[in-house]
Amino acid sequence: MKNPFHLAFPINDIEETKSFYKKHFNCEIGREDKKWVDFDFYGHQLSAHLRPEELKNTKKNSVDGKDVPVRHFGVILEWETWHQLSSKLKENDIDFIIDPYIRFKGEVGEQATMFFLDPSGNALEFKSFKDSSQVFAK
Repeated sequence: MKNPFHLAFPINDIEETKSFYKKHFNCEIGREDKKWVDFDFYGHQLSAHLRPEELKNTKKNSVDGKDVPVRHFGVILEWETWHQLSSKLKENDIDFIIDPYIRFKGEVGEQATMFFLDPSGNALEFKSFKDSSQVFAK
């Protein structure tokens, strides 16, 4: 990976967060302290910080008639990998806030997407493009 990103985000509970990210995404644990923990998230560095007071008042925008949490993060996966993760999450009874579906079917930018929350209420979006060259297509 050429330039992995770093993202810090608030959580309610370190052990619960570690369990969630390890179980669903096979994240390796990096450095950690009493108030934070780092994850290898598909080659990117996530830093979860114990700050429950920052998790209130989540805002949403309407996109395709669905309420999308404004603050969210995730990864763009290969098409087959996205479908495998979607199946795994369904098997693990993840409560989707936007069920897995295909946007722009048959159009430029056709993509699979799904939204769900981690245990602290952080919104995650995982997506995949049918044609990866169209990630930034207009």
